[in-house]
Amino acid sequence: MIDRRDFMRAAGLAAAGCLLPGAATRVLGAPARPVAPPAPWTPVRVRGVVRVGGVGRAGVAVTDGLTVAATGADGAFELITTSRRPHVYLSLPADADFGAPVGGPVRFHQRLHPNAAGEAAAAFELAPAGVNSERHAFFLLADPQVQTPAEVRLFQTETVTDLKASAARLGGQPLFGVSAGDLVYDHPELLAGYTAAVTATGLPFFQVLGNHDVAPDARTDGRSAGPFLRAFGPAHYSFNRGAVHYVVLDDIHWFGGYIGYLDQSQLEWLAGDLALVEPGRTVVVFVHIPPYNEQHVRHGREKPNLAEVVGNREALYEILAPYRAYALCGHMHECEYLRDGGVDIHIGGAVCGAWWTGPVCPDGTPRGYTVYEVRGVELTRRYQSVGQPPDHQLRVYPAGSDPEAPDEIVANVWGADGSWRIIAYADGLRAGEMTRRTGCDPLAVELYMGDDRPAKHPWVEPTRTDHLFYFKPPAGSRRVVVEATDPWGRIYTASVPMNG
Repeated sequence: MIDRRDFMRAAGLAAAGCLLPGAATRVLGAPARPVAPPAPWTPVRVRGVVRVGGVGRAGVAVTDGLTVAATGADGAFELITTSRRPHVYLSLPADADFGAPVGGPVRFHQRLHPNAAGEAAAAFELAPAGVNSERHAFFLLADPQVQTPAEVRLFQTETVTDLKASAARLGGQPLFGVSAGDLVYDHPELLAGYTAAVTATGLPFFQVLGNHDVAPDARTDGRSAGPFLRAFGPAHYSFNRGAVHYVVLDDIHWFGGYIGYLDQSQLEWLAGDLALVEPGRTVVVFVHIPPYNEQHVRHGREKPNLAEVVGNREALYEILAPYRAYALCGHMHECEYLRDGGVDIHIGGAVCGAWWTGPVCPDGTPRGYTVYEVRGVELTRRYQSVGQPPDHQLRVYPAGSDPEAPDEIVANVWGADGSWRIIAYADGLRAGEMTRRTGCDPLAVELYMGDDRPAKHPWVEPTRTDHLFYFKPPAGSRRVVVEATDPWGRIYTASVPMNG
């Protein structure tokens, strides 16, 4: 991007050329070569077939990323695209194998190679999944955001190791992973390290484009996703498992900075993709930037920052209205669960926590990922803290940990939404329900508050969260146990001794 000093210098030379043509020629050299116009778009007719286990499969969505076609009874399809659309790809059927036998990124696309007549062929030969996927599970990894080879190693040795243990606990059901963007931190060369790490899980993985995954020197949105596209293929696509239709969208609009936004062509593609999905089905959309969150409310701002929400989310909500829709996201480095526009929005805590500077995110959520289990059309979730047992779902602080509430204990229950119940027990007796309030997690304050902390990234600060619960214990209490019950009836506990 040209800066103001360079612009003024160039403008001065141009002015000199107007007055002194000979001098200008000596300064500027020979006249510039004319710039070749971009190659014109030409139509491409794609003919192909989708087979599962060698048999043509009807009703499979095939796309160039804009137009969506469905395969016929014999699995054949025809699609008119243009020379500017490099790929053709499909929405993987629920009973087809993901085609990643050793784990790692799923390859669901083929590059087009049109002949001189503007025709191209594509055949998708899929293996059967071999197991019914009505019952399946997946892992949501938000913001690995590795910036150095050392952080890649942390991701491999800590997160991947923990993820493999989680997969083993889930038994033989079908599993996959989704990385919800910011796979790297402005270093596209580290995408290879990320890929090696998720391949080591042994699980098929799908990727979402994050704002730190773009080419940092790109000036426009159209060219920004190059490193991601070369590593993984298209940035918006869909697939199926069991009764659930999954969609990945690119909601990063890049202009040297970024905002959350879904462009018209992607919205048209989504409408075409969902036209082949029965109304009423469960649709899970993975994006990086949440369609909406309430961080601005917690920080006393009138409206959200456009880099923290999707500016045209109402258009997304309208397309999703006929479905039971979820949006699963990252970006915020904190946990939040809310509903907006008829869509359940889940914002997962970051794999990297506070950018690999400490054990927790700025809201006190431990570094980790979310485990989703699917039974038919029903989803359940549980946050998995790296290095902790599955029942580690809250942290309790003694009275006085929050200077704004010196007589109250504080429980951070990072997975909580409005349907959780948080009860305090003093010395074995029920003492009362805890009150949900907004504040800062005491551990996050200790680790990240101030201009000199954390040493690695001093710009990190604790953030206000509303998954804190407060309670004033009865006088003379010796120990308080906090019991958190999630919407699926699972109970988690943690305790804290009382001073004196």
